[in-house]
Amino acid sequence: MKYTNLPRTNIKVSKLCLGTMTWGIQNTEAEGHEQMDYAVEQGINFFDTAELYPVPFDINKQGDTEKIIGTWLKRHHNRDRVVLATKILGPREFVKNVRPTIDFSKASLEDAIHKSLIRLQTDYIDLYQLHWPDRNTNFFGLLDYKHKENEAWSDNFNETLHNLEVFVKQGKIREIGVSNETAYGVMRYTEEARKGAIKIKTVQNPYSLLNRKDEIGLTEAMLREDIGLLAYSPLGFGQLTGKYLNETPKNGRVTQFPQFSRYHNEKSFEATRAYDKIAKKHDLSLTQMSLAFINQQDFITTTIIGASTTEQLKENIGSIDITLSEEVLKDINEVHRSIPNPAP
Repeated sequence: MKYTNLPRTNIKVSKLCLGTMTWGIQNTEAEGHEQMDYAVEQGINFFDTAELYPVPFDINKQGDTEKIIGTWLKRHHNRDRVVLATKILGPREFVKNVRPTIDFSKASLEDAIHKSLIRLQTDYIDLYQLHWPDRNTNFFGLLDYKHKENEAWSDNFNETLHNLEVFVKQGKIREIGVSNETAYGVMRYTEEARKGAIKIKTVQNPYSLLNRKDEIGLTEAMLREDIGLLAYSPLGFGQLTGKYLNETPKNGRVTQFPQFSRYHNEKSFEATRAYDKIAKKHDLSLTQMSLAFINQQDFITTTIIGASTTEQLKENIGSIDITLSEEVLKDINEVHRSIPNPAP
């Protein structure tokens, strides 16, 4: 395994992070425990979860993924060997019943952090993230920003940071990050930090061969401000494994949950076929080539890998030992230029 630190901290994390959002629906508690056991054996020390999980969202199962991690931590007594990241959900209609008010107020953070700590069976969270912005902006598959003149939101970046800082000072969280965020949001948080507020250390956004939109603006902001990208959906819900190219696998995530079709439009299939040809040309698996491409980007802190089986997890972890040649990168970028960001 390879390691780095969360930017500007002494928190050492593996370059591959174990994603957990399927645990509780697609995966049982026992399967989640098996994945954590194997990941730790392979040197992974970084787990990412959220109060929202498992996905797809079900109010009756909300928080179950954190509970699965909590029972594993209790069984192994190894909290000090694991870096835990979790998230507070933002305002969206589908999560309105999670708590009386869905926002990033001190009261909402108190409720979310308290419940996450109980479910995770720990007294601190290493990296606490805002799952998505509380303002209108383009995320969850939206490429273009559509402005709303009458939006109810008003600038609350400073207030949010100071609300989070309360829990850092209490020792309940160590560092903070954001997720599904734009260059505007990252720079506003950074501006407030220059005035004395706590600074975000990471951005967790989708990034893959099918979605490199963050290279347009956001990656410059992160590199100049020393903020790391935690890349999620690096295989595009399984699209970049190639398993959907010739058949519809019974147990595939998109087969079971057709609403997750973000990476399954016509252009995404066209791009995936082209990337598959490159992988075959260079004697690589499409899965490992797709992950290796992300792993060696200079703005990446960690790549979040998720799997519904241990066999998939083994292949994903194996990508850490692959370095793509300049020839492979040239071929990849030629496809990207002809079919850019088919699945933002």
